[in-house]
Amino acid sequence: MPDDKSDRSPWYWLLLVPVVIPLMTFLYNADEPRLLGFPLFYWLQIAYIALGVATTTLVYRMTRRRP
Repeated sequence: MPDDKSDRSPWYWLLLVPVVIPLMTFLYNADEPRLLGFPLFYWLQIAYIALGVATTTLVYRMTRRRP
């Protein structure tokens, strides 16, 4: 039976987003705004984790093989 999905799905390109976005230091190179007393850098790191989880979940759901 031929495999209708290969490992070359274009959805995998989305996995670059959570890698590249945190490398853009100009996004978080500031002390303000503060959230609950924490500077931008700290709470933005938590947002990057959420971005990574959401992106990975989306790519997984779009590329999983169904019986």
